[in-house]
Amino acid sequence: MPENSNKQVSIVLPVYNEEANIKETFDKLLNSVKAHNLECEIIVVDDGSKDRTKEIIKQYDVKLIEHEQNKGYGAALKTGIHFAKYDIIAMSDADGTYPVEQIPGLVKYIDNYDMVVGARNENYAKVNLLRHLVKWFLNKYANYLVKEKIPDLNSGLRVFKKDVYERFRGLLPNGFSFTTTITLALLSNDYRVKYIPIEYFKRGGKSKFKPISDTINFFSLITRTSLYFNPLRVYMPIALLLLCLGIIFLSYDIYMRDVTDKTMMAFLWGIQFAAIGLLADMISRQRR
Repeated sequence: MPENSNKQVSIVLPVYNEEANIKETFDKLLNSVKAHNLECEIIVVDDGSKDRTKEIIKQYDVKLIEHEQNKGYGAALKTGIHFAKYDIIAMSDADGTYPVEQIPGLVKYIDNYDMVVGARNENYAKVNLLRHLVKWFLNKYANYLVKEKIPDLNSGLRVFKKDVYERFRGLLPNGFSFTTTITLALLSNDYRVKYIPIEYFKRGGKSKFKPISDTINFFSLITRTSLYFNPLRVYMPIALLLLCLGIIFLSYDIYMRDVTDKTMMAFLWGIQFAAIGLLADMISRQRR
């Protein structure tokens, strides 16, 4: 029996001005699902494209959903998932960077996991050095917050169960950080996530990544998500740092025989951060 003959999958592709890459993406994907006997629907969400993207999409037997205006990567995914009729969701970018032909290979693992992610190999560092450095830093920060090694924090090629997505839908943003948030949400709540190595290719056309604003947004997002699910990982290091500074200041003050305001403030702020962290953790545990 073919490996995916008993699975039904909704494949969601968000697109925005991808006339240079969409045809190759469709050809690879359609050939792959046919070869692997994967029963699926392909949902393409055009997020307000201004080029010939929609004209090319209409040449294929896929379900096209159109946003009149650009709403964002995450918003396009949410729209596609909303109209999906199957309980297994696969998603990928349509810019030619991801090997969409590997979607059936990821689907075969979904019975035993809640999400399967295509983890990009180290070659993707050559695509954009600045982007790679930013992602490396954010990945290390996320690893610390969820207490688990994440091979690829925001890969755009993944398969997950729709009911798991529904639990966290209200937390998922409309921008590029959709993938980061769902990764952190699942790992923070002990869901089963599997990573499968994949190739990653240089994209055609112009990248939509904005180094400064996207980095700030991703850092803020990772912190907020951790505060929601595991606040002690954020508050306690700050509390311990302040208390250690208080001890250092106090030692100096004892030597100088004069306790200063900065010493008292360091202890006070340290105790406050610890108390807020413990309270937030109690609320988070009760919510879960």
